[in-house]
Amino acid sequence: MSDELHNRLSVFRVERGMSRRALAESVGVNPQTIGFLERGEYAPSVVLALKLARVFHVPVEALFALEPFPALGDQLARLSRE
Repeated sequence: MSDELHNRLSVFRVERGMSRRALAESVGVNPQTIGFLERGEYAPSVVLALKLARVFHVPVEALFALEPFPALGDQLARLSRE
């Protein structure tokens, strides 16, 4: 298992029509921090991860994972078979 943290932060942010600045303001960080998070250059604190999950009304695991997230196309194909 790698120490890399994977995230879907940009997917949730873009889907909600939020700018990096707006998201940053909602959780009390600099917009550059959001960019670093989205690119995987920075791992959030537990507090920041929880704040981000609260903004999007999802569990932390929907935003961050230790394993790569499956491609959305693969997930949709699997759901259509179930």
